[in-house]
Amino acid sequence: MEDFDCVVVGAGLYGLAAARQFHTTQPGRSLAVYDSQSSLGGTWAEERLYPGLKSNNLLGTYEYPGFPMSRDKFDVKLGEHISGKAINTYLKAYAKQGGIGDLIHLNTKVLSAEYQETDNGGWVLTLNTSNPSATRKVFAKRLILATGLTSEAFLPHFDGQEVFGGRIFHGKYFQQNKDTLKTAKAVTVFGGTKFAWDAAYAYATAGVKVNWVIRSSGHGPCWMAPPYVTPLKKWIEKLANMRFLTWFSPCIWGETDGYSGIRRFFHGTSIGRFIVDSFWRILGNDVMTLNKYDSHPDTAKLKPWTEAMFTGVSFSILNYDQDIMELVRSDMIDVYIGEIDHLSPGKVHLADSTEFKSDVFVANTGWKHVPPIKLLPEGIEKELGIPHRLVDGASTDDLANQKDLLQRADEEILERFPRLKRQPVWNENYKPLTDQKGITSEDEVTPCAPLTPYMLYRFLVPPSPRFLRNRDIAFAGMISNFSNAMTAHISGLWISAYFQGKLTVDPAVAADDQVALTKLQYETVLLNRWGKWRYPTDWGHKTPNFIFDAVPYLDLLQRDLGLNPYRKKGWFTEITDPYGPEDYQDITDEWLKKKDDVS
Repeated sequence: MEDFDCVVVGAGLYGLAAARQFHTTQPGRSLAVYDSQSSLGGTWAEERLYPGLKSNNLLGTYEYPGFPMSRDKFDVKLGEHISGKAINTYLKAYAKQGGIGDLIHLNTKVLSAEYQETDNGGWVLTLNTSNPSATRKVFAKRLILATGLTSEAFLPHFDGQEVFGGRIFHGKYFQQNKDTLKTAKAVTVFGGTKFAWDAAYAYATAGVKVNWVIRSSGHGPCWMAPPYVTPLKKWIEKLANMRFLTWFSPCIWGETDGYSGIRRFFHGTSIGRFIVDSFWRILGNDVMTLNKYDSHPDTAKLKPWTEAMFTGVSFSILNYDQDIMELVRSDMIDVYIGEIDHLSPGKVHLADSTEFKSDVFVANTGWKHVPPIKLLPEGIEKELGIPHRLVDGASTDDLANQKDLLQRADEEILERFPRLKRQPVWNENYKPLTDQKGITSEDEVTPCAPLTPYMLYRFLVPPSPRFLRNRDIAFAGMISNFSNAMTAHISGLWISAYFQGKLTVDPAVAADDQVALTKLQYETVLLNRWGKWRYPTDWGHKTPNFIFDAVPYLDLLQRDLGLNPYRKKGWFTEITDPYGPEDYQDITDEWLKKKDDVS
């Protein structure tokens, strides 16, 4: 059995960053990266580059610190959204330049990871390639799970799909079904996510009639903003990373940025909360006005149902070459707010008796957000802090008998941020999307299965004594924000430092100190529970996601690393100049120098 000092599962944005940081900071250690897809890139892998796919980001904000996405090398232009092909090429170049290209094993699925009940810990992984009956095992002293939150698609059963006669596929497989852009006469796009917007746009611009169905019992259409917002026409990605504007978000770890006084004013006083509410109202109203939703009955149906303040990473960007709203106002796209009752040969039927012809059905129905790996021994998910079912009829809020920690966390969150007590009522008729036939097995993971949320320290490692003691597992990319490339880079460095026992603020010291462990576990619950209140309509109660909270999160990781998070010149620039990849380009070298100086 082959042994490795570290194995990374997943070669997407976060997996590549974690692998490269480990390889850079621990060059003498053996490393392997496994990915089940046929090319690296995760969401940006070649087989997932559906027609017209672009980043929400404009050039300059979706790149790793220290590895710029140059215009000449990657065929991108200033002020434009980045094509999926360019991002895939960029990620391949990043892996090669970082010396990890030859360490990546594609078409290799990790079936299971079994923890070794020894003093030294470690994991035995069972792998298979193209032959399901042929497996092999490798040993990983340390394991990084970077499978992400959009690896496995959830596609429910629809009544009548067996006789529909046309293609039915999840948006993940749009690339494999791109020929339907030429062969289809009418298509049904189901869902209100950015994937659904992209599919509707792709078919309409290809001349295919689109019937767009958004569940009346669902989350509604996602927020779609122009790249530049507010009366000052500011670049929205930059706004999210401007330290001054991060103060308007009621962030539970926000005070790590050192501006606790101003944060307490904004969120702890009635005047401050009025200013905060005004900021979010202006931002939301500006998007509504720019999109001209009320200019047509169908565009009005695309108004988001959630409040801007409480919306997380589903907040997306209009990155299309043509005006999609004009397509909706034309005869190319019809929008329906309703429920799909059943399918029949060549038709889709809604619950209100509306029916229309369709020879393709594209379902944008979410993702299974749990790592697609069997973790052993049975029941270890609870100790790892990843989503799992509770037994004996317990509710998810029981969180494995941690009601006291949850209650304490809720009380602290609402005491510090009274505004969060007024939770949005976005759909009184909401119902989780489940399998219409009820054929989903009890053990199958779906987006709406009653699972516990992620419960990881710093959203990265289990707050469990034995895993802290052995430092042998971490999770990369079980988080999402507007600053993913920067987060991937810095969290990858944090993980490597943690594995080495070189964090200045080291959670592992709590492994054998009950007082410290209790404090660490409460802090873990507090940060993860915060999402339930802050982003209730964006699965904040399931997985960590945030927008205006990324800079203080990166501050938090840098303080753990013993680094100074203030990277601008002068106090005014610090709070008004948006943070970007260029501000963190030397962070790995800084940490290595600091580590050598301490040693």
